[in-house]
Amino acid sequence: MWTKGLNESVVYADLSDLGLIGVRGNDVELFLQGQLTNDVRKLENSEVQYNGMCTPKGRLLASFLMWRRAGEWFIQLPAHLQESIQKRLTMYVLRAQVSLSDVREQWVRIGLAGSGAEALIARLSVSVPSAAMHSAENEFLGVLRLDQERFQLVVRKDMAENLLATLAREASLIDAAQWQWLEIRAGIPSIVSATQEQFVPQMVNFDLIQGVDFKKGCYTGQEIVARMHYLGKLKRRMYGVHSQIPMTPGDEIFSPDVPGQATGMIVNAQPAPAGGWDALAVIQVSSALGYPLSLKAVDGELLSLWNLPYAVTVPNA
Repeated sequence: MWTKGLNESVVYADLSDLGLIGVRGNDVELFLQGQLTNDVRKLENSEVQYNGMCTPKGRLLASFLMWRRAGEWFIQLPAHLQESIQKRLTMYVLRAQVSLSDVREQWVRIGLAGSGAEALIARLSVSVPSAAMHSAENEFLGVLRLDQERFQLVVRKDMAENLLATLAREASLIDAAQWQWLEIRAGIPSIVSATQEQFVPQMVNFDLIQGVDFKKGCYTGQEIVARMHYLGKLKRRMYGVHSQIPMTPGDEIFSPDVPGQATGMIVNAQPAPAGGWDALAVIQVSSALGYPLSLKAVDGELLSLWNLPYAVTVPNA
């Protein structure tokens, strides 16, 4: 099982198939601040962010990993959403001095995980960010620290050959699905086409992973998101679930306490190394806290819950 090596070694994954939007211009900060859920001004201080874009009704159209490097802002998201999200953002540019472009072919992105990941990065002659969700860089390489043992490396494609050769010698290659499983176990949601417009940010724990800022001011959908935070009752939260059969984003979850309708939905799912499937799922809190959960039907495959690495709280419940 490939995860056994994480305690004493390093695994790496090629993430270059993920979408990547580059944003440049004198008005980028002001422009993005009016469109996204998080406070993008904090990216000036070598921070890395989870961020999102909502409809006017406060429902997530996409979730991102965001960072800055050498005067350019980067938005990383599922590749199949890039064209529509880039087009939607471009619609709001108007007279602002902002340009958005597809920069996937210019940058190689590599996920790195394991107890030895930090030491390996240090041997690459670049400083390692000490805090999670911060970045560091030298002339050739950018390092994003996602948590204690997960990192993302960013390097220009024409400079990637030596880095990839080093990783091939000192780490074990995993595929994109296995990296996504690590993301799931870290409790990081990724909105895909099947789940667009299904969730306000708090439902997918964006407030718990610092993906939404309630003090930043106006952005598309902000009024609904803020009202839910300050005045509303949050009835659904994201939990970790396990099944012995495959799950896919958009699959519905049922519980006997909500007759006649679904109590939840799968957000992301991947095969678990030890067998079965692990997933992130948005579930009605009352169902998750005391009732059997089943996949696709009331009499469907039973699901079990596993603990996310952060506490799932229910404000105003």
